[in-house]
Amino acid sequence: MNKTELIDHIAEQADLSKAAAGRALDALIGGVKGTLKKGGSVTLVGFGTFVVGKRTARTGRNPRTGAAIKIKAAKVPKFKPGKALKDALN
Repeated sequence: MNKTELIDHIAEQADLSKAAAGRALDALIGGVKGTLKKGGSVTLVGFGTFVVGKRTARTGRNPRTGAAIKIKAAKVPKFKPGKALKDALN
């Protein structure tokens, strides 16, 4: 499912126009991004939790030349599914 299909689904299920559903989805994504950028987490009970993970600096290899390169430390978004989501899949 892509973003357009998700907007169509939200519009149909919530009895909204596609434009309103698109704005709602964009607001949700913006809220999650903003909270994660500040170092917080977003918990949706029954669905899951979005958190910020940390990846340490490490040494990698350039696949073309085989030369060692340094890879910087980075913050990465992570998602931990909730019990209800896991149960829905099994």
